Amino acid sequence: MNFDLTSEQQQLRDAVATLGKKYGHEYFVGKARAGEHTDELWAEAGRQGYLGVNIAEEYGGGGGGITELTIVCEELAASGCPLLLLVVSPAIAATVIGKHGTPDQRKQFLPGIADGSLKFSFAITEPEAGSNFHRLGTVARRDGDDWLLSGRKCFISGVDEAKYVLVVARTEDAATGKLKPALFVVPTDAPGMERSKLDMEILSPENQFMLYLDDVRLPADALVGDLDSGLPALFSGLNPERITVAAMGAGTGRYAIERGSAYTASRKVWGGRSIGSHQGVAHQLAHAAVQVELARLMIYKAASLYDSGRDLEAAVSANMAKYAAGEAAALAVDTAIQVHGGNGMSSEYGVATLLGAVRAGRIAPVSREMILNFVAQHVLGQEKSY
Repeated sequence: MNFDLTSEQQQLRDAVATLGKKYGHEYFVGKARAGEHTDELWAEAGRQGYLGVNIAEEYGGGGGGITELTIVCEELAASGCPLLLLVVSPAIAATVIGKHGTPDQRKQFLPGIADGSLKFSFAITEPEAGSNFHRLGTVARRDGDDWLLSGRKCFISGVDEAKYVLVVARTEDAATGKLKPALFVVPTDAPGMERSKLDMEILSPENQFMLYLDDVRLPADALVGDLDSGLPALFSGLNPERITVAAMGAGTGRYAIERGSAYTASRKVWGGRSIGSHQGVAHQLAHAAVQVELARLMIYKAASLYDSGRDLEAAVSANMAKYAAGEAAALAVDTAIQVHGGNGMSSEYGVATLLGAVRAGRIAPVSREMILNFVAQHVLGQEKSY
């Protein structure tokens, strides 16, 4: 059992941390408040190869795995720049296309994802079904050689930045007549697809959208892989999603604790001692730091299992990691605000700006309650409760 990164992974961590600090949380917040995107950071991360660390070298990537992408997600978040599209484009879309796409799809899409010139969005969640793919209402039907796609999606990230959206729909099985999942690559400017921005209580440069698909006509090669690829392709993207979201949470937790610790070590009142010298303050930060570190251990366990091809074990660890990181990040940000006192709620100190994001991390992309259901059923052997 080895908890050390390889020398290449440590170099990656150091380099990404340096890049993140070059931009920092003020840059991230400034972009969000201005209604702009983090284009400069994204482009530089692409040029330096960080967006494609998990993509095969033959497609312009680094040839690493989800562990390497997890490092990238965590370190950028630890600098105050948690980029949600890292989860959507390199983690989900690149993994799905890399594992289940046709050779032509891999050649067409992966190099652009790797260098950052091409962004993907991902659309599974629906107003009625949530993310329950068994009950998705978005349906794809044949029309000659083409596909017609109709349905609605909600809480879809970054559609205004992406050239394509990877849409989860359902197709009819000709043999059984039953609907089964399938994934389609849909241009974001496709006729018949409309979007509307959702107003969110989250300070982020990445926006959320409703998507409306009304007989969106797609060529045959828009289907990822073939009709039997849908379910395995979908599952192949969900574990990387959970792991990298957890990494963003852990990085955000680290950022918050660092800000809180720096403040309490320098803030002096009532006799000239730092407020961090009081256990009532220090213990709060120490407790949050322990929770973040425990979450990190599970995150890298999950990433290692996934990269080793141990999918069932990776699923359990990925869900546990996402749960632990969601709780730890929320605790860390709340604690950092508390130890700042009134300053914690001011924009100047850069911690309350993360409140919405870490609270959402306990809900999306899968709620803490659904993770507990998963653990109860698959780890504890309990009867399915839903």
